[in-house]
Amino acid sequence: MTERLRDQLQVRYIKLHFHLNILEDTQLPRNKSSALRGGMGEMLLRSNCVRDRVCQACDFAGECIVRRMMYPQMEIRPDFMHQGDSVGYVIECEDYREYYEAGNRLDFQLILFGKNIVYFHQYMQAFAYLGMEGLGKNKARFSIASVTNSQCEKLVEGSRIYKSKFTVQTLEEYVEYRMREKRREDVLLFHTPLTLKYQGKMQEDFQPEAVLAAVARRLYMLDCFEGIDTEKVDISGHVPVLIGQQVQKMDMVRYSSTHDGKIRLKGIRGSAWIETPDEMARILLYAGELMHIGKNTTFGFGRYSLIPE
Repeated sequence: MTERLRDQLQVRYIKLHFHLNILEDTQLPRNKSSALRGGMGEMLLRSNCVRDRVCQACDFAGECIVRRMMYPQMEIRPDFMHQGDSVGYVIECEDYREYYEAGNRLDFQLILFGKNIVYFHQYMQAFAYLGMEGLGKNKARFSIASVTNSQCEKLVEGSRIYKSKFTVQTLEEYVEYRMREKRREDVLLFHTPLTLKYQGKMQEDFQPEAVLAAVARRLYMLDCFEGIDTEKVDISGHVPVLIGQQVQKMDMVRYSSTHDGKIRLKGIRGSAWIETPDEMARILLYAGELMHIGKNTTFGFGRYSLIPE
């Protein structure tokens, strides 16, 4: 690994594993990441907004903790980023059950990047309030049984917080952990829909060049978020050859308060078989496992794993 790439991987993160206890028989949407994100945002607004949610005319906009958590300020803003883009967090929930009985468990993950890590308590409070208010249109109430780190150590249990287990890591540490496994991995398995535009065209299948370019782009965005002055990784000469793929088109309907109505998020899921990546490509693809790629990553889109065949 070059020193330059090592510097680019100094993006800080913490992955929080939430374990929820469903308090009553209920029905939840199949895709829960959107409901969790929307509910989190609503609870943050209820707790913190002082200007009746008129964000455009708010004289406290520069100090708004909700904006800092949901759409955090970039230390360096890339020209290609839009105002509504957010790279500070990712929510993952791949429990697709729809019917729950009282006492069932629901797990999801919240990955915080960079300076958003300091808002850990505010995120915790938002989800605790959401549990009292209820998740989804059926207002499914829950309690937070515990929150653990990636080593399965408890960070939160009941009212107790174990700060000694609150370990901030870097993308470099994650990549080095994955590299030590030394397995021959040549399948990209997309667990959640990928919504990716490359060279002006929405991708309808998996192209290694588009995927690797998306990883390099996401890493560059996180570097800019962290204030790491660098350039995008040059993937020339490192793109693995595509051998075969299985693709399924998917979509998710969610309610958007911004658009005051339902919007449909589209993407593709499936697997892509590739020639065994070289070291540079493997490093990038490992980092992308945590970062997610493409659009709608705050809803859990764009999560993949590099796995053996």
